Amino acid sequence: MIIFPDIELMDGKCVNLHHGHLESPIHYDVDPVETALKFVEQGATNLHLVDLDGVVQGGKHNAEVICEIIDKAGVPVQVGGGIRTMTSAQWWFDHGAKRIVLGTAAVMDRHFLQEVCSHYPGRVVASIDAKDDHVMVNGWRESTAFTPLEVGHALQDSGICALIYTDINYDIDHAEATLATTTEMASELRIPVISSGTVKTLDDISRLQLLPNIAGAIVGRALFNGSVSLEDALRVGSQDVPNPAMM
Repeated sequence: MIIFPDIELMDGKCVNLHHGHLESPIHYDVDPVETALKFVEQGATNLHLVDLDGVVQGGKHNAEVICEIIDKAGVPVQVGGGIRTMTSAQWWFDHGAKRIVLGTAAVMDRHFLQEVCSHYPGRVVASIDAKDDHVMVNGWRESTAFTPLEVGHALQDSGICALIYTDINYDIDHAEATLATTTEMASELRIPVISSGTVKTLDDISRLQLLPNIAGAIVGRALFNGSVSLEDALRVGSQDVPNPAMM
């Protein structure tokens, strides 16, 4: 299982969103480029970068920092946040992104999604954020009538190479949150699923490994607050576990 260290950027700084609230981010007093290089030094084989200003406004707002990380990291980088046009998608690929991540645009504009996947096969990842079994868009601020599984089935037929699934209830420590919806997504879809918002401890990584079709986990807050070290996460994520389908 691939561990993707997650660096979220706002105004050029590393942040994390408390309960998804864009208006009150948690700021980390670290340099984003140095942090990315440290993750690579510690063994990261992939990085996940998010332009949060792009999520809110569309377009590129932290491109200079992200491009510096891409140029210096020496590992594949997937970039998300505000990519809503073919011009923007092409710009990121031209500037070294290995893969791009489409969230709201993937859910709300299937024609665009199919066009990007057609032009860049194997390099487009879709992201679904869900709360109370409804897909959320526009930075968790707007609920749709769609269930995550409905959207997942539709998106996998668009040509995406993987799906990031964020269970918002789990991410915000909802009292009744479980891995049930993540399990359902991974079991029912035939494309690789990357779990986001589910890793708070090493035990969470171990649990994800036991789920079928979980190809990776995006880990951000747990690394920045020190509850999980990247070395330990990579070690646990690389362990061989029994294939749940064979159990």
